[in-house]
Amino acid sequence: MLNSAHQAARLIRKHAEDNKLIHVISHLDADGLAAAGVIGKALTRLDATFRIRIERWIDEKIVEGIQADKPSLIIFTDFGSGDLDVLNSKLSKQEVIILDHHQPVGKADPSFVHVNPHLYGIDGSSDLSGAGATYLVAKAIDKTNVDLACVAVVGALGDLQDKYNQRKLGGPNAVIMEDALNAGHLKVETDILFFGRETRPIHKALACTTAPFISGISGEEDKSLAFLASLGITPKHGDKWRALRDLSEDEKKRLFNALADYLVSKGLPGDVALNLRGSVYMLTSEEPWTPLRDAREFSVLLNATGRMDKPGLGVAICIGDRDSALEEATSVLDEYRRVITKYLNWLMEPDTGRIEELNNIYVVRGESVIDDKIIGTISSILSTNLAKPEKPIIAYSTVREEGLAKISGRAIDFVTGKGLNLGAILRVAAEKYLGRGGGHNIAAGAQVPIQDLESFIRLVDELVKKQLGATSVGS
Repeated sequence: MLNSAHQAARLIRKHAEDNKLIHVISHLDADGLAAAGVIGKALTRLDATFRIRIERWIDEKIVEGIQADKPSLIIFTDFGSGDLDVLNSKLSKQEVIILDHHQPVGKADPSFVHVNPHLYGIDGSSDLSGAGATYLVAKAIDKTNVDLACVAVVGALGDLQDKYNQRKLGGPNAVIMEDALNAGHLKVETDILFFGRETRPIHKALACTTAPFISGISGEEDKSLAFLASLGITPKHGDKWRALRDLSEDEKKRLFNALADYLVSKGLPGDVALNLRGSVYMLTSEEPWTPLRDAREFSVLLNATGRMDKPGLGVAICIGDRDSALEEATSVLDEYRRVITKYLNWLMEPDTGRIEELNNIYVVRGESVIDDKIIGTISSILSTNLAKPEKPIIAYSTVREEGLAKISGRAIDFVTGKGLNLGAILRVAAEKYLGRGGGHNIAAGAQVPIQDLESFIRLVDELVKKQLGATSVGS
């Protein structure tokens, strides 16, 4: 894989030195924006001529739009491996680099430089992100780009790759993390995983927690204050609000145990609370009291800009903008949190049937209410918050003007360990109805015609059962 990264680096340097136009196209989620930022900064340091374009997926129309710019080199980051049929047919005469971590579908044209962990026996769903693959190329371009390791860590956390003990990064992600640690830009410690552990008053940080979603507390600052008061945890010291970092170890222990009991009282599995504690990644080069200090919060900010139609802000921040872009992105993040809480509360209203349990899957019916760019975030949050988390989630939003249903699938490690591959299932099911699908074994997406949605869901339910064996997950 490192050899392919060096091959990509040599090609990029050649086009930069020739002052030819390089077109970067990347995915709109946190990992995609981090990847775009990493390659964007590396190209800036080469004084290259380049453009960055952020998209939700790749199709023929998008590829034709890129070709219209007549770039000398096209770089795909955080996607492309699942769209090799389109890229092979449209770009076989074009110099192309694919820096991705999704499961490849088919084989890339021999002229393409394809950097993907799956090609080398490395799990791209847990051990290397799109930003990580891009960082390996940036580091191969010039060792000074080692300072971008932190952005790759942010991308991996945004892609929920902290799957090792105590929510740590592992595999090649851990090697990248070591680069950041050795450069003095990263500090790792164990704590409760609230967003804003250093920057927000403790009741606000608690109310901002959505992974897991704590019904009656998430999004409810007054109820969060009351919950803390019931534990004897004082939210203020004098006139100053206390952040999570200001609590004693005894107060943190009481808070964690009380939240675990509360989640169980709401009917959730006891191990859901484990998501509340783990490794915290602090970016020491970032200013305290900003959402960039905590790498997980940084990733949520990136996701917010992408999902709220402001991806340029996220890319600019990854490249280094800490002025107007950060200020605007912080406002976007606040609005994003409000939207997420609103959608989750809407879905969880009792007796609505918006979350339906089938034999082998949960169906989350976002209909036209939930924005299709946010349905993936919703499915990720719900994947550990339902009564039977061992059942995969298939969430969808409908986009009437396009005549399409946009689907997001999520599963937990326990199920993928038994042989489930959501990426393969959604690809097969979508193609049956003339749609497109794919992704990882644990997280995948698809789009199908609205009129075929219910048939698609039934087929996915059947395919999950078939992959996991004759006995249904629910039995």
